Amino acid sequence: MSVRLGINPLTWTNDDLPSLGGDTPLETCLREGREAGFAGFELGQKFPRAPEALNAALGAHELALVSGWYSSRILERGPQAEIEALQDHLALLRAGGASVMVYCEVTRCIHGDASRPLSQRPLLDESEWQRLCQGLAEVGDYLAAQGMQLVYHHHLGTLVESQAEVERLLDNTPESVGLLLDLGHLYGAGGDPLAVARRYAGRIHHVHCKDVRRVVLDDVRNRDKSFLDGVLDGLFTVPGDGDVDFLPTLTHLREAGYAGWLVVEAEQDPEVAHPLTYARLGYRNLHQLARDAGFTIDT
Repeated sequence: MSVRLGINPLTWTNDDLPSLGGDTPLETCLREGREAGFAGFELGQKFPRAPEALNAALGAHELALVSGWYSSRILERGPQAEIEALQDHLALLRAGGASVMVYCEVTRCIHGDASRPLSQRPLLDESEWQRLCQGLAEVGDYLAAQGMQLVYHHHLGTLVESQAEVERLLDNTPESVGLLLDLGHLYGAGGDPLAVARRYAGRIHHVHCKDVRRVVLDDVRNRDKSFLDGVLDGLFTVPGDGDVDFLPTLTHLREAGYAGWLVVEAEQDPEVAHPLTYARLGYRNLHQLARDAGFTIDT
């Protein structure tokens, strides 16, 4: 099976913490990402939101549009209102040739709040679980009818963080609700990416390859720090520079027929982790991991 290697602009500029890389032009992100070897980019806040302008910006560097994050509030406004709210984002992704929408329910989320430790992240009650799963099914079915696959992004500091929560979500939603398997976020939540890949390989349509430094993770948990504190402390890095064991999960995905994007997503302080240096390192390491897993890599 073949995959393509993409990158998220968080290596250069951080949407949750704009002070990190705030002065870095989009042009620098795109030029250096392509120089590092990547074939595509996920969206960030600095990207144009008009299809023609976005395609021109990416096309100037021969880059593809991988996907883009969508902040959902199904629990606050319901699935029909959510479908209306995502129309512009859907049109942008479709015009750019993306086939998946990165989707995360952000109701009561704390990952963007430096004053809230991860221990205070929100939890769903039984009625909320039912409403979330039913709402996701409705949105997922709608997107599928539009030719777009919803891929749910489990994320530290949000309603769906742990492996048990990922499993509950997938067990109570239809095939139209796919999974973005983020190995770093699952590892950071104490989960097992390989176990999730083995159980839900057919639901995984997008993969984020975020590495985690275990010593920093332990400090964040032991000192009751926030997600953004963790970012500043160096919690995340590119594949092969931390403690996540990527190869078994990637090998299983290849054996199960995965054919999509493998995306480096490693938010770091660009003043500490030089973006082009880490982009090159991430590409080199992920390229080797993908080859070792048996993937053919499309450029």
